Amino acid sequence: MKKDKSLHEVHSSIDTSNKSNFWKKLFAFMGPAYLVSVGYMDPGNWATDIAGGSQFGYALIWVLVMSNLMALLLQSLSAKLGLVRGLDLAQASRFTYHPIVNFLNWILAELAIAACDLAEVIGMAIGLQLLFHLPLLTGVSISVIDTILLLILQRHGIRKMEAFILVLISTIGLAFIAELIFAKPDGVALLNGFIPSMPNNTALYIAIGIIGATVMPHNLYLHSSLVQTRKIDRTPKGIKEAIKFNFIDTFIALNLALFVNAAILILAAAAFFSTGHNEVHEIQDAYNLLNDVLGNSLAPTLFAIALIAAGQSSTLTGTLSGQIVMEGYLNIRIQPWLRRLITRLIAIVPAFLVIYFMGEGATGKLLILSQVILSLQLGFAVIPLIHLTSDKSKMGEFVNKLWVKICAWLIATVIIILNATLVVNTVIDWITNSKNPTVYYFTVVPIVVIAALLLIYITVQPILKQVKRKEKTVPDGFPEDLEIIEAKKYSHIAITVDFSSSDSKAISNAFAQGGKSAEYLLIHIVETAGARMMGQEIDDLETISDKINLEKYKTELESKGFTIITKLGFGNPKKSIPEIVNNCNCDLLVMGAHGHRALKDILLGTTLDAVRHNVKVPVLIVK
Repeated sequence: MKKDKSLHEVHSSIDTSNKSNFWKKLFAFMGPAYLVSVGYMDPGNWATDIAGGSQFGYALIWVLVMSNLMALLLQSLSAKLGLVRGLDLAQASRFTYHPIVNFLNWILAELAIAACDLAEVIGMAIGLQLLFHLPLLTGVSISVIDTILLLILQRHGIRKMEAFILVLISTIGLAFIAELIFAKPDGVALLNGFIPSMPNNTALYIAIGIIGATVMPHNLYLHSSLVQTRKIDRTPKGIKEAIKFNFIDTFIALNLALFVNAAILILAAAAFFSTGHNEVHEIQDAYNLLNDVLGNSLAPTLFAIALIAAGQSSTLTGTLSGQIVMEGYLNIRIQPWLRRLITRLIAIVPAFLVIYFMGEGATGKLLILSQVILSLQLGFAVIPLIHLTSDKSKMGEFVNKLWVKICAWLIATVIIILNATLVVNTVIDWITNSKNPTVYYFTVVPIVVIAALLLIYITVQPILKQVKRKEKTVPDGFPEDLEIIEAKKYSHIAITVDFSSSDSKAISNAFAQGGKSAEYLLIHIVETAGARMMGQEIDDLETISDKINLEKYKTELESKGFTIITKLGFGNPKKSIPEIVNNCNCDLLVMGAHGHRALKDILLGTTLDAVRHNVKVPVLIVK
């Protein structure tokens, strides 16, 4: 199957190489980290911030700062991986680990993304309920519209999507600035909150919750892909410059997320802790109390608006992550609208069923379950990221320095231990409070044990180097060895190639029609987002790779006595192939069939029918 670049629709769609000064270049690079940052201010983080502020005032602000530093390092590694290797985290993992491990990783990543999306769907539904008094079921159903919105935004380019997310982030930020003005926090106590302290064991538990929820696994996949939407100079100097500007982007975006989380905690401290409301845990409780304790009817409204904006922005990036992990781990590409609809339905269906059968009060348990699933998967993203960026043979001069490795492994150890503690404690709690604990022993416990063993394997395997696999880093694969069958008929034959095993069949059948006396035109279409927008002017990594592969085919076939011409097309194959064939005076077109029908046509799309109807010569389709 053709291996596309990560988020191929928008890959290399923003040119950063033509910017003349520092500020213009910085503006060109800014954007990916803002899409990532929304994961750090999603509705799933609100509950821990509210609980921490209402019970312990400003004492845990330092935990938020420490968590932000952890996130900054890991997200910077994710961005560096995408920039240096031109692969997202899922793709790079696929080339490193055994296919079975990758398949299990994909399952866990999909569950984590669905779990994260679940928290965001519920959070947005709660916001709609608070603001418009809509039933939660109605709010959950409305969130399906996000899929349509994302498709519209991405069709208009990554810049439009980044602008939309920035508007939502600004809405959240402005809402909490107003909230803090209403709350009038204690400045001295606020500053003391930056000094590390731990009032009691309950504070430690909440701190663990804050740190454990800091790094979302889907953000690491997402960031390594989004940085590739920028077209950069692939020289060491150009890559170094891109890393620098992306670090600035990440630093600014994550500090905005820190402000939002700190604002929630400060608001809870000023509004609830200082007034004796120390048991505020639920988002709905905080909303209902804001008007009473602040004496301002606008405060709860702004709170609900910010919650809706947080849920909306987070769900958009969650669906993008779903596309990245499927294409990266499995090398399967399906229609974007269907990929996003599947991601959204995986989150909506359980939320809808739980609320419908168990009532709106069950959303709290559902949110806890989503956080447990996220915790299970986190190590499977963090550990490969550290291994991949610490591999000198792949990263070259951009490999992690020793101090970076030490810090990264310390952060990974802390986060994984805290999240493992959350998982174990939650499972024990389920078993203890269950009337039928046997069910958990035969379902949940084996899953946790398997996940732990898999995590150990992923940690140890790259170190011991016991599994060695040939890595294919070129975007479209390597040319296959060709087996040629000679024959004669046509004199000018066009052949489409995609650098897969089907090429041998297509070329052999073409030679059977023309023999060595005919002239053959090998056609390959570059389908990246940049190629669709810039046509022949594009000069990205995939274009260079495809030119080299075509020349390899040409050299091999000419050595066998055949006359070969090559032609590289750009953009949509349904349009590019007929245009090339009709302009080259060919008398036959040979194409390899995709071998799928009906449902798979809907999933993967079709090219053959469109080409067959638009060329002026016979078409031989080879299966």
